[in-house]
Amino acid sequence: MINRQSSNVSAAARVLLALLFVVSAFGKLAAPAATKAYIVSVGLPSPDLAYLAALFIELGLGMALLVGYRTRVVATLLAIFTVITAFVFHAQFADPNQMTHFLKNIAIAGGLLQVAVYGAGGLGLDALRLRRSQTA
Repeated sequence: MINRQSSNVSAAARVLLALLFVVSAFGKLAAPAATKAYIVSVGLPSPDLAYLAALFIELGLGMALLVGYRTRVVATLLAIFTVITAFVFHAQFADPNQMTHFLKNIAIAGGLLQVAVYGAGGLGLDALRLRRSQTA
């Protein structure tokens, strides 16, 4: 019972974290001009490249996390991305709103690092791959 419950909770946590990135990617797809303008506003070069990189990371890695594929590596990469975005986009510590966003990103990175350490749990493609290799 505990093992099944643990797998269900791990999967739920992983899905909740992944949805943040996937939904954010769809927001960027819906408003590319606004996203690129925000990228320019913080002084990043090549807004088109940064936009595409963010889409790849948020949608590609977000979907990989969602289904539990290469979960430890994906969660680590998303944690790094999230910390970088905290410092690039939300490091205006005198602004309480930006400080909240900064701390939110740091907390998300902490959750992702938990996933990186403990893996996807029993529900996900990583677990399926492991079960198949053990029966082969």
